[in-house]
Amino acid sequence: MEKGVLGTKIVAQIGIIVKDIEVTGKKYADFLGVDLPPVELTDEFEKSQIHYRNNPTTARAKLMFFRTPGSVEIELIEPDGNPSTWQEFLDTHGEGVHHIAFYIKDTKGKVAMLKELGMEQMQTGEYTGGRYTYIDSTADLKVMLELLEND
Repeated sequence: MEKGVLGTKIVAQIGIIVKDIEVTGKKYADFLGVDLPPVELTDEFEKSQIHYRNNPTTARAKLMFFRTPGSVEIELIEPDGNPSTWQEFLDTHGEGVHHIAFYIKDTKGKVAMLKELGMEQMQTGEYTGGRYTYIDSTADLKVMLELLEND
C-alpha cells in the first residue's frame, strides 16, 4: 500500500487523558515555554451527536490544545464521568496517551476498511466543521486511533 491504510502518514495529534486539565495543562505550558491555552468544553449531545459503543451518550470533556509550530498537536482531555472512550480509558488505565489522530477523507470507507482489519469503531461525534471517530486499534497498534474529517 503506497499511502498506507489511512491514505496519510502525517500524525496530526496525540491525545492524552488527564484527571485535572488545569494542573496538567500548566505543567505542559511550563515545559513547552508557551502560554496556557484556554480550556474548551465539547458540545452537548444535540450538536455533538456523540455515540459510544453505538449508543448515544451525554458524555462531554474538557479539552486543551497545544498547537506548537512544526509539531504534532497535543490534546489534553478530561472526561466528565459519563460513558465514553475517554472515561473508559481513565477508569481502566489511568492517565496517559489515549490516541494518535490523523486527518482523513472518507470516514465511512476508512471505518469499513479498518473493521476488515479487526479494528472496531468505539466512539463517534461531530464538532464545528467536521467529525471524529475513535477506532480500537490497541491490539495491533497499542494505542487507539482517532480519525478526523473536516468539511
